Amino acid sequence: MTAIDDKPPTMPDIVVSAKDRRRALWGSAVGSTIEWYDYFLYGTMATAVFNLHFFPSEDPVVSSMLAFASFALAFLVRPLGGVVFSHVGDRIGRKKTLVITLTLMGVATMLMGVLPDYAAIGVAAPILLTLLRLVQGLALGGEWGGGLLLAVEYAPKNRRGFYGAVPQIGALAGLALGNIVTIGARAIFPEEAFESFGWRIPFLLSGVLLVVGLWIRSKIDETPSFRKVKAEGTTQRLPIATVFKHYWREVVISTGAKFVETATFFIFATFSISYATSFGYDFGAVLAFLLVGAILGIGGMLFYGGLSDRIGRKKVFLGGSVAVAIFIFPYLAMLSSGNLWLAGLAIILSFAVIWPTYGSLIGTVLAENFAPEIRYTGASLGYQLGAAIVGGPAPLIATALLAAFMGSWIPVAIFVVFCAVVGFVSVSFVKVRHNEELDV
Repeated sequence: MTAIDDKPPTMPDIVVSAKDRRRALWGSAVGSTIEWYDYFLYGTMATAVFNLHFFPSEDPVVSSMLAFASFALAFLVRPLGGVVFSHVGDRIGRKKTLVITLTLMGVATMLMGVLPDYAAIGVAAPILLTLLRLVQGLALGGEWGGGLLLAVEYAPKNRRGFYGAVPQIGALAGLALGNIVTIGARAIFPEEAFESFGWRIPFLLSGVLLVVGLWIRSKIDETPSFRKVKAEGTTQRLPIATVFKHYWREVVISTGAKFVETATFFIFATFSISYATSFGYDFGAVLAFLLVGAILGIGGMLFYGGLSDRIGRKKVFLGGSVAVAIFIFPYLAMLSSGNLWLAGLAIILSFAVIWPTYGSLIGTVLAENFAPEIRYTGASLGYQLGAAIVGGPAPLIATALLAAFMGSWIPVAIFVVFCAVVGFVSVSFVKVRHNEELDV
């Protein structure tokens, strides 16, 4: 870790009770789940509703690619959201920032639920939908780092991997919750009614989740790390400048580490829905398998997070990168087999076993590489840059590769292997810090 400014030789003692830690973990998990629920709803509906009602085209492939393109645009603004809100988080505190980002996300999602479609207002519909998606991207760009630090900076040194896995669970929990609500809406309404107005219900329910999330986060105090920074007077006037001056290597490593985590997540969670349904599998059945995988994956996340506290995060992360590079070939073959149960098994394994190996650790690995004064900014910047480069575009890239190579999934597998290699090489340069104090 690179030094920033001269610091006092000792840090003030701040007492953290077990109750404080439990409350922080709960707030991190619930807030993260709500944010990802809102964010992933768009990806789910992009393959079932938005392609037809907001991006209509005579060619269904073109409609899907347009919907995925709007999905990817949010990732381009996530680094901006990360920089803007992490600046606030490193200057005035994690808690205040998390209230702002959660509110932005919830309001944008609710507005999607009342937005008229293309048939009603023409080209204004996809434009407004895309603008709301960009607001979601800004909000998530700022939310992730704060939610992560809420858990990691409260964690005891020998359980930081486990604690850091908790906010990452929000990705799977949000995905699962979104699928539960979507499956429920599809079960309540006939297909025509669902496509007409039933799809709006999951977006409108975000308002309830927003109120719950804000109430929970209002009960949480600032993190111990930020309180120490404030007590020592070491807050940075411009955290992003400090990051680029002293921590650019860590940002590069963090961006590369994100490649494998983000590309595979959106291949498994978003692209796979449209790819599987193209073989005639029922959309609801695909969502159900994805739901099972996400629920089982929550246990996998906690397991791998705890394992990293015992054997080290680098070993677990690198092992997962190798595993996904191998797994992607049978995964895509099983999806394209024409057998619904074989495809379902592939989807379940992807989130129950494979993705959690590195998905549970990405946040802790990044946070451990930055000093507390600029940790929010540094971790967020690397994370969101990686997401912007390959995460958001991943479903679009995969769909384009399928179209360019006449439906062959081999190029898609090669793309995933490339991302796995980038992640493996990047994490190879990470300093091993498990069981060490976070703020030294």
